Amino acid sequence: MAKTLYDKLWDSHEVAEREDGTFLLYIDRHLIHEVTSPQAFEGLKMNGREPWRISSIIATPDHNVPTTEREKGIEGIKDEVAKLQVTTLDKNCSDLGILQFDILDKRQGIVHVVGPEQGVTLPGMTLVCGDSHTSTHGALATLAMGIGTSEVEHVLATQCLKASKLKNMKVLIDGKLSPGVTAKDVTLAVIGKIGTAGGTGYAIEYSGSVIENMSIEGRMTVCNMSIEAGARVGLVAFDEITEEYVKNRPFAPKEEEWEVASSDWKDLKSDQDAHFDETIFIDGSSLKPQVTWGTSPEMVLDVDGIVPEADSESILHALEYMGLEAGMKISDIKLDQIFIGSCTNSRIEDLRLAAKIIEGKKISPEIKRAIVVPGSGLVAEQAIKEGLDKVFKESGFEWRAPGCSMCLAMNPDHLGEREHCASTSNRNFEGRQGYGGRTHLVSPATAAASAIEGKFVDVREFF
Repeated sequence: MAKTLYDKLWDSHEVAEREDGTFLLYIDRHLIHEVTSPQAFEGLKMNGREPWRISSIIATPDHNVPTTEREKGIEGIKDEVAKLQVTTLDKNCSDLGILQFDILDKRQGIVHVVGPEQGVTLPGMTLVCGDSHTSTHGALATLAMGIGTSEVEHVLATQCLKASKLKNMKVLIDGKLSPGVTAKDVTLAVIGKIGTAGGTGYAIEYSGSVIENMSIEGRMTVCNMSIEAGARVGLVAFDEITEEYVKNRPFAPKEEEWEVASSDWKDLKSDQDAHFDETIFIDGSSLKPQVTWGTSPEMVLDVDGIVPEADSESILHALEYMGLEAGMKISDIKLDQIFIGSCTNSRIEDLRLAAKIIEGKKISPEIKRAIVVPGSGLVAEQAIKEGLDKVFKESGFEWRAPGCSMCLAMNPDHLGEREHCASTSNRNFEGRQGYGGRTHLVSPATAAASAIEGKFVDVREFF
């Protein structure tokens, strides 16, 4: 029987079907950070349990870590609750022998950057993390899902996850992207087409020539925002690009084991006549740079678009919150801050593209603050080696240490009330980047170009 990639990954990890119609899935890899793990470890202690398989767990702090004065380590964390979460992660990992890339380790970073970067994320695996954007790892033909704190405890204790099987959706993106149109624009366009509930109950597999020609970093950006489309899982089939990315990573198989694994991985793709419950078609060659105007990722327009009329309560409320008027051009929205970072767009490819656009130029005097936050210490190290940090600093950007940073403002990086930000993150909800802050989701390319002009511009003009 023909199977989808999702079905293959599911079937190879199914342990049991329960009477209520749910299943137990075996989990190969468990990533943890400081926010959703403390209560889970406490639950284990209260019940006299220990983690089932220590070697499956990798930890790193990311949400609460400061992006300045990193040399101070934990003492540089001003907020006492944030400091407690990070110190608790340290203690749990130390007590149980869990491998952690701690706040002073150069391998530390955003968990969804660190996993693929280290080869901790491998094709064919099931992978979970107490963070919704775990779908990122699906770019490597991995069945990756975000889980809640109680589920973190359950996986720690049993190495299994209680789950319901999802339906299959194919998003087919054919054509060739125009210069300046990136993976971030692709995923925003998908969300704009199907809505933030369009993928609910589905595992989304992304395919087509646009995806096939995309780097793994680009595919991670697309899979990352599957959750914003309502899906729990985003996937891309294994191919030569995947194999080349994974090979020689620190935790990847070596020598004979590599030969066996890479041979097995070649089947990690949907069979030609596999059934999909829903198929969405997008013409990649027609896509333009995308900008969100409202308070939900589905409120997105082409960069040359017009803010819509208030024909519903939700649109009216979004216009009021964002301080926009119906009929105004996206290019008329003035910006206060620029944020390049997050698990969506903080990898070396993202920084290279933004630096290419900003090089030799200065950010607009209208911009109050512009920051670049690499996704990990190794991304930062590579960027510095290439001189990208100097390019950003000379243009007026602040160069920061790795972390989630302004994506969700669980640290000192945040927006002021009524400030507009061109952000490469993944959510533009009310208050997401700071109380009263107004977030516009864009690609690193659009963020860099808009920093120069102080308002949204069509980055294709820079190519």
